[in-house]
Amino acid sequence: MASVSDLLVDAFERVNGVVHQAVEGLDEEALAARLDAEANSIAWLVWHLARIQDDHVSEAAGVEQQWTVGGWSAKFDLPLAPVDTGYGHSPQDVATVRVSRADLLTGYHDAVHAQTVAFVAGVSESDLDRVVDESWDPPVTLGVRIVSVLSDTLQHAGQAAFVRGVLARG
Repeated sequence: MASVSDLLVDAFERVNGVVHQAVEGLDEEALAARLDAEANSIAWLVWHLARIQDDHVSEAAGVEQQWTVGGWSAKFDLPLAPVDTGYGHSPQDVATVRVSRADLLTGYHDAVHAQTVAFVAGVSESDLDRVVDESWDPPVTLGVRIVSVLSDTLQHAGQAAFVRGVLARG
């Protein structure tokens, strides 16, 4: 029988695979393309899903975010605050997230992914009830936080894959 940690590692591995399929080989214009003025670009979707995963999992793990400790904020050089994760971005904010190369997105996601997998590989069933965020009512447990991150990242990775497919047909 698989352990909780085995299931979590597998789930995050699947997200990582979708991210790579969605962006590899795309140039700056394809990464920044939006299906309409209100839509998210592939670059924004992948950047945002990695930022949310980085923010939420690093907080739960008690480690620094890859965005800062790994120097990714400087590598991306976006006109956004270093703490910005994309949550609540307007269409204008989405347009500011541009990257010149797909490997910048996959590099950052891979760094976040490695840190996440290292953390969840040690998670046991009893850890899932640990409160990690008391600012919500009810307080958020580690299990709820991990499921939330998985849900958000998989949805955005799928959206990026969808946009890529639409662009390929265009």
